[in-house]
Amino acid sequence: MLIALASLLSGLVFGLGLIVSGMANPAKVLGFLDLAGHWDPSLAFVMAGAIAVGTVAFMVANRRAASLLGAPMRLPSSRLIDRRLVGGSLLFGVGWGIAGFCPGPALVSLGMGEVKAVVFIAAMLAGMALFELLELRRRAPASRTA
Repeated sequence: MLIALASLLSGLVFGLGLIVSGMANPAKVLGFLDLAGHWDPSLAFVMAGAIAVGTVAFMVANRRAASLLGAPMRLPSSRLIDRRLVGGSLLFGVGWGIAGFCPGPALVSLGMGEVKAVVFIAAMLAGMALFELLELRRRAPASRTA
């Protein structure tokens, strides 16, 4: 119960931060990404602040086996940069550049009633479902031979 409450509070603070910073506004995000036009650098400060907070949080998390609430720490251990990681990153970046949304701000915008967010979330869910289907097909031959 305490973990669920902490998760809810964290999500609310994160969502509020996205709204206050302008990350839930696709026009602001696209203005940040428009380096050749009327560039809006304000989100660079938001990102720098997020990176600073995240760096400290990961440094602390790496030293712990469990969270402050007792949940096990499940940090990624792989440092491999392969074509799937690069391809996924490129696809994420292209989607962000076209729509002005990434998943977190899109969910916040959905909660604010933005129609563009509905379309983005539907496309994101379809992409996730397609990925899962492709993963099942990719792993199926390996499981048949085992």
